[in-house]
Amino acid sequence: MKSIILAGGTGSRLWPLSRKEYPKQFLKLGCTSLFQDTVLRCLEISDISGIFIVTNESQKFLVSGQLEEIGSDVPKENVLIEPVGKNTLPAICFGVHEIDKRYGRSTVGVFSSDHIMDIEAMETIVGAQELSHDHLVTFGVVPDFPHTGYGYIRPGAAIGNGYKVMGFEEKPGIEDAKRYVDDGYLWNSGMFLFDTGIFLAELAAHAPGFVDAFSSGDINEAYDAMPSISIDYAIMEKSDKVAVVGLDHKWSDMGNFDAMYREFEKNANANVVYDCDDVSINSSGNLIYSERNKLVSMIDVDDMIVVDTPDALLVCPRASSQKVKDVVDTLKSEQDVRADLHRTVYRPWGRYTILEDSNLHKIKNIMVIPGKKLSVQLHHHRSEHWVVVKGMACVEVDGEQYFLRQGESTFIRAGVKHRLSNPGKIGLEIVEVQLGEYVGEDDIVRFDDEYGRK
Repeated sequence: MKSIILAGGTGSRLWPLSRKEYPKQFLKLGCTSLFQDTVLRCLEISDISGIFIVTNESQKFLVSGQLEEIGSDVPKENVLIEPVGKNTLPAICFGVHEIDKRYGRSTVGVFSSDHIMDIEAMETIVGAQELSHDHLVTFGVVPDFPHTGYGYIRPGAAIGNGYKVMGFEEKPGIEDAKRYVDDGYLWNSGMFLFDTGIFLAELAAHAPGFVDAFSSGDINEAYDAMPSISIDYAIMEKSDKVAVVGLDHKWSDMGNFDAMYREFEKNANANVVYDCDDVSINSSGNLIYSERNKLVSMIDVDDMIVVDTPDALLVCPRASSQKVKDVVDTLKSEQDVRADLHRTVYRPWGRYTILEDSNLHKIKNIMVIPGKKLSVQLHHHRSEHWVVVKGMACVEVDGEQYFLRQGESTFIRAGVKHRLSNPGKIGLEIVEVQLGEYVGEDDIVRFDDEYGRK
């Protein structure tokens, strides 16, 4: 069995934890990220060479870095880069096209990278293989309460170990949700299992343009020819060959902070607390998150979300957490970079954190992974002063190399080609002070980059 992991989403309802350039699937709310957990689950049903990951250009280095962290050798050619995000059907078609091209007719599981799920649920998914020989199989989670943030699936007559799908329902109001639960409907998990031959036949029947799009062999042309549409709208709601298998396991799509609260361990006051000291009085049912290891105290406050990051603070009732996406939409309309970027930004060579900035200066803490190097680059409008905090730095300026140890520093003038690398066995940490009439991240000209960036 092959696995397709969809890893290109933005997770805007978990802002400010999740940003466009570091979305929720890569967040580590425990020892591993949601994406890493998904890969480890897929290894229960697929060989490492049979796992395909569909992502985008800006997140491919997060994918490769997190795969490396868990010691996963997913082949580089199995990380498929979408030219542009166009919802789930183009992404799934991309994965199926590659699998069909390399392996021929196959059984394929499709999984979102941002779900929480018991690993035992993979046994249920494997058990649906026989049903997938004649049907497109989707998986419906047995609900434990009337959730208004999920779509629902109406099961019909029993077939094999599943049911004929009689209909899909959009996210309902609370009264409809109660009725759906009473009538035995299932939450729509967005996970699938199908035979590629059945999938391609149903694709040709209900969305033939998608079959034609991949005929050119050029992925950019294929995506230009395809509309943005979900697999549910394009195929699942139209096909008469759709079956659902129930999942009676722990599952969450972590769609908002209320889901996050429901999922994680509560303290004695029924609060979920991350990365901070909580001294709350007469307050319960709250999710409290701070990245600053600070003391947070709430008095006579119930059922609230408090998320504190270095550059943004979110406070809202848990019941209103679906509206967080509206904040992100507002930031995007105002071209505010805080919709996309954290103060800490991850790169293929490591990461940097902006400690302080203004129109004329910026101070960064830069961490470079052992053996990694930045591109050969120059900046037209800013100079840079580097001070080594930990490790050893190899500095290249206009083709000349020298080394800096802890406490040593160097100065790079504007307009000069330079490169920073870490030749050591431990992480390199430097403080960078930028000075100039413009210190934006787009003032960079790359001449050589081993990661294929422009």
